[in-house]
Amino acid sequence: MQSQKGQKIDLNSEYPCPCRRRGHLVPITLTEALGCNRCQQIFVVDESGYVIEQLSTHYPYKKAWRWTGHRWNTIHGSLGESYLPVALGIVLVLLIVWLPLALHSQKGPGIIVWALLAVLLAVLPAMMVWLAYRR
Repeated sequence: MQSQKGQKIDLNSEYPCPCRRRGHLVPITLTEALGCNRCQQIFVVDESGYVIEQLSTHYPYKKAWRWTGHRWNTIHGSLGESYLPVALGIVLVLLIVWLPLALHSQKGPGIIVWALLAVLLAVLPAMMVWLAYRR
């Protein structure tokens, strides 16, 4: 069984691309960076030498990986990478708690407005997740 502990990254070696595009990371001459020959992404090695970070990214947070000797493991960092659980929690609270309360508290045409507001507030986190994860 392969160890999950990170191995030091050698800047003179080739590694598979962590973006899963079947490319290979090759050293960029005169820098402390690695570039993918397939997806054209650039990765820098952090100060410890055990983690690479994606340099050019469209996301508001940096993606980072640790080399185990066999494959790359994603390093989960801040709240920025956990949009999905937060959004699902918001949707569940809105649909399970707030929507039934709104439906039972109002009678007549005002009930439709409250129901539409609850659905709209449930769709906003879903859109946030979609925008964060799309490529």
